[in-house]
Amino acid sequence: MVDPDAPCPTRHALDASVNPASAPSRRRRLRPGKFGNRNRRPITNGNAPAARRRRTIRAIARSQPPSSRRGHASLLPRPFIPTEPASELQTYLPPVAGHGSPPRLQMELRTCAAPSSASLSSGRGAVPSSRLLSRQIWSRSAYCTVSSTSSSPVARRSRFSTLMATAYNTGTPDLADFNWDALGFQLIPTDFMYLMSCSSEGVFTNGKLVPYGPIELNPAAAVLNYGQGLLEGLRAHRKEDGSILLFRPHENALRMKTGADRLCMPAPSVEQFLEAVKLTVLANKHWVPPFGKGSLYIRPQLIGSGAILGVAPAPQYTFIVFVCPVGHYFKDGLSPISLLTEEEYHRAAPGGTGDIKTIGNYASVVSAQRRAKEKGHSDVLYLDPIHNKFVEEVSSCNIFMVKDNVISTPLLTGTILPGITRRSVIEISQNLGFQVEERPITIDELLGADEVFCTGTAVVVSPVGSITYRGRRVEYGKNQEAGAVSQQLYAAFTAIQKGVTEDRMGWTLQLA
Repeated sequence: MVDPDAPCPTRHALDASVNPASAPSRRRRLRPGKFGNRNRRPITNGNAPAARRRRTIRAIARSQPPSSRRGHASLLPRPFIPTEPASELQTYLPPVAGHGSPPRLQMELRTCAAPSSASLSSGRGAVPSSRLLSRQIWSRSAYCTVSSTSSSPVARRSRFSTLMATAYNTGTPDLADFNWDALGFQLIPTDFMYLMSCSSEGVFTNGKLVPYGPIELNPAAAVLNYGQGLLEGLRAHRKEDGSILLFRPHENALRMKTGADRLCMPAPSVEQFLEAVKLTVLANKHWVPPFGKGSLYIRPQLIGSGAILGVAPAPQYTFIVFVCPVGHYFKDGLSPISLLTEEEYHRAAPGGTGDIKTIGNYASVVSAQRRAKEKGHSDVLYLDPIHNKFVEEVSSCNIFMVKDNVISTPLLTGTILPGITRRSVIEISQNLGFQVEERPITIDELLGADEVFCTGTAVVVSPVGSITYRGRRVEYGKNQEAGAVSQQLYAAFTAIQKGVTEDRMGWTLQLA
């Protein structure tokens, strides 16, 4: 039984309480004090202050049943965090039983459970639900660690983890305890995120995986005061055999570099970007939804984290990658959406930042989007700011129209984001034999189209059922059903994303 008033034990002492043979010695490891060997103090593992660590261990120990309070060693952070490129992670992966001798190291994904799991009313025995686990991670009252061990590569569960499985893909991977059929498009905290900072010379180094949770920012950070920040979005899909595919991550890396140059920010190299995405997805592998149930949304961010008072580039920058399992962006799934044309506000202006994914582009659309939803619409359609008659894009996605079997989309003029899904759909359409035009499109042309659909990382290919302009509502399709072209492009696009069909375009990257 843990004494709540006892000093914080070291990791070795805690390991000894679980397995005495694993402890190297019963003596506490000490480091010299500031003045020689006087005031020697115990070594603490991790960056958290000793007082916070003591409070965390006491709180968890008190909440455990008396018979299970001995094993709280796994709640402490372990020192090993994999920072090697994803291609080198195979060094740590154990083989399938009966296929070769075990390697020196085995990499485990250890997700700490909520305390007092036996008392949870989840109906799943002693294993807490993933939602409760997510709250634990968000509040930082428990730790998630990636550890190295030389034990047998056999997946096992313990009262301290919802998942404790080897990071080897057998085709039937362990998944987080989650109701995947109810998956929507909202934030679900996962286990790990990736952080990398840039030096004063503008070089990004020392990227690492850390437990998902809040980050510290100076109130004078450039991203908070002047909006110096970029974001990206891409997806990871699980194939039928359990392996994971990324869709065109190289294009996201290049687009971030373009945006960073526009905002006077240093950017990670393409190789660093890809490595960070791979490591983050692999560390949260059990959060990739089963085949056909959704995808893992990946959100890379580049922010000016350094403090500065005047309007100028920040002195330091931070690159972040976090992930979240998602379903359909719109609540009705693939049902046609309703758009309201916005005439008072505009998304971007010539010479501005409409063609990069800066964070300010999205905050400005929230007001018009909320008004549209209050009127029963799904989203907002924006017109150009000069003539107020040429179609530009929807709040967070590009727009296409079909007329006489010709597919058209607004020309990129500097105010429209060059979407990666947009470009992919254009290439798929051409391969399917469609004529595709990139040109200015008036709102009157759009209202007279045979079919309209939107494209984007979040919405994929979403058919439009109606557009309202100056009180006039125009509907597309019969009985509010998706058009034939939209369905054909959606099927072809998602087949490549999910690995159902052969990727002749070379767009996907398989991780495991």
